[in-house]
Amino acid sequence: MSYKEEKLHCIVCPLSCSGKIVFQQNEITDISGFSCPRGIRYAQEEVTAPKRTLTTTVRVEGGALPLLPVISRTPLPKEEVLACARALAEITVTAPVFEGDIITGNILNLGIDIVAARDITTAGAPL
Repeated sequence: MSYKEEKLHCIVCPLSCSGKIVFQQNEITDISGFSCPRGIRYAQEEVTAPKRTLTTTVRVEGGALPLLPVISRTPLPKEEVLACARALAEITVTAPVFEGDIITGNILNLGIDIVAARDITTAGAPL
């Protein structure tokens, strides 16, 4: 019988609770120390299928700024973050772009959209 304990700090809220997850035979058998249901859900996900929100920039052609901040609409699998960032490094958008515009839909066939995090006007227009 394999037994394993893993300690985590929750990152869902500012309380940053510490907790412990116990595994037996690669199954979660106990979760303790987290002060709310969100912390428990975070811990379960973090040890079974960790996800992260991707924030980065893409180039802008003809814009008042050279780069557009973008964000994943929902968290994506942690192991895909670098591949998604590399894919976005190859993208150039044309101004104007508006906050919430889909920059890349269904990135890497993950079912997750990458959206603009702010407006970018055309060159010469007020920011």
